[in-house]
Amino acid sequence: MINVLFGMAAIILTGIVWRLVLGGKSAETMRSHLAQAVYHIFLPALVLHVLWQFPVGLNTLRVPIVAALSVLLSLLAAFLLYGNGKLVRAFMPGTPDKAVGALLLACAFGNFSYLGLPVLSQTFGSWAQVVAIHFDLLASTPLLFTVGIILARYYGTAGEGMHPLVSLLRVPAIWAAAAGLILSVFAVPMPAWLGESLSTLGAAVVPLMLLSVGMALRWQAGWLPRIPVLLPVMVIQLLLMPLIAWGSAIGVGMPDKFLAPVVIEGAMPTMVLGLVICDRFKLDVSLYAEAVTLTTLLSLLTLPLWLQAVS
Repeated sequence: MINVLFGMAAIILTGIVWRLVLGGKSAETMRSHLAQAVYHIFLPALVLHVLWQFPVGLNTLRVPIVAALSVLLSLLAAFLLYGNGKLVRAFMPGTPDKAVGALLLACAFGNFSYLGLPVLSQTFGSWAQVVAIHFDLLASTPLLFTVGIILARYYGTAGEGMHPLVSLLRVPAIWAAAAGLILSVFAVPMPAWLGESLSTLGAAVVPLMLLSVGMALRWQAGWLPRIPVLLPVMVIQLLLMPLIAWGSAIGVGMPDKFLAPVVIEGAMPTMVLGLVICDRFKLDVSLYAEAVTLTTLLSLLTLPLWLQAVS
């Protein structure tokens, strides 16, 4: 995994350098366009291609169950630490609500697709992509666009008033996942031309995701006093969640082949997409960005340790 992480770190570093060269505003515009392309075209193509070819079975239920338990129990731990606002008020001036909302999202929702897909596919082989897709699109993403949006509205602003379920139904990869599962269940053969097209589009996901992650990392002045506020995010996201995933996987009878990928998926850093949600609901975007940056950098150290522990 070390070589894999070095390779991915090089692409992430390229994104960081690109952001510095272009400047914050231009880089954010370009990152947004890249993310939109992945979100609307390349990721749905990859999801459809992988799930269409993967047989539907018990693991199609086991992985989402583990993912849901990992997200919800991590969110509970975060709420117990941050919910009353005392920790935030102790180290940050002003009202804590916007910071608390951002921190709850940062603790519970990992970068399961943007970083999980490349890590699992490069570490375990292309077959492991299905674990990342099941973990994210069949559990984490539905929870993000329901529970996560409700929390963001509560601690931030009402946003555009769209119902969370409507937001969920607007995620293209969700429809691709549903289509892939249905086509797999009914054993519909994939036309060769379509398979090649989906494969070509899906191949762009990993490098573009990693580049987008690098361009999303940012650092704000005066970050040191906020480290105590961010420390629980690092502990929950990089240590507690993979432990929950490990225990839950054993509890649901996860096959040995899937155990390590599931645990590694649970050890992903804070998701990049949360920046968009924080901005939309007027949560503390800067604090969330610092959580993404810190957990992403630390994950380059913790992921090999988790792989060694679970192997």
